Amino acid sequence: MKGTLFDSTGRVVLVTGGSKGLGLAMARGFAEAGADVVISSRHQDELDRALVEITDGLDVKGLAIESDMTSREDVKRLAETAVSEMGRVDVLINNAGSNVPEQIDSITDENWDRIIELNLTSCMALTRELVPGMKERGWGRVIHISSIMGLVSKEGRNAYSATKSALLGLTRASALDLGEHGITVNSICPGPFLTDLPMSVLSEEQIEFFATRTALGRWGECRELVGTALLLGTEAGSYITGTSITIDGGTVIKSF
Repeated sequence: MKGTLFDSTGRVVLVTGGSKGLGLAMARGFAEAGADVVISSRHQDELDRALVEITDGLDVKGLAIESDMTSREDVKRLAETAVSEMGRVDVLINNAGSNVPEQIDSITDENWDRIIELNLTSCMALTRELVPGMKERGWGRVIHISSIMGLVSKEGRNAYSATKSALLGLTRASALDLGEHGITVNSICPGPFLTDLPMSVLSEEQIEFFATRTALGRWGECRELVGTALLLGTEAGSYITGTSITIDGGTVIKSF
């Protein structure tokens, strides 16, 4: 991709939740485009294995930082360590998230607070830490990984849908704040993708049902999200900001 609009040579990309699934796929995609990559998650052993996969065969730098995104202190430390070790962060992908399905009258305060902190507040906090450097350089990209559950919903997805919808509002407001500084802010709304999160909360019947709900009749593969992330994280998407792109195999459009 060198010399193209998608060329990320010389850029530093930070992907939270980067040890598996969509995060790992996006990190590998940016590394293949020439970027140095920082990944974070809660488990250092998983991060170390993922970093080998991400940088394999490529002349790029990689850094793996263990971080609990429900901890404000860890979020701050993640930003500081990434900048200290890599010099800067040009592209931030807020991908870490979780889902604890509960009916509205059964939600526990503990689960609600944790999902809000992880899926929403950490995105704000990490962006807040890294935006000053982007402003100084007059260039930056922030990508929030929302969900189609921020556009539609399903029984028991109260906290998850609330946070993913809120990310879309955060995207629009931050884009207005940062546009004059050469920083774009966008969201990606994935649909059914073969990752650990949906597999952990859905039954076999539900997994099959979600496949039939897509226009393409199947679940997405993680690599199929990478192109959109590269678009939004490079010069190729320089005039795209404050919006969301749905990558769902045609799930949301299928009403009947």
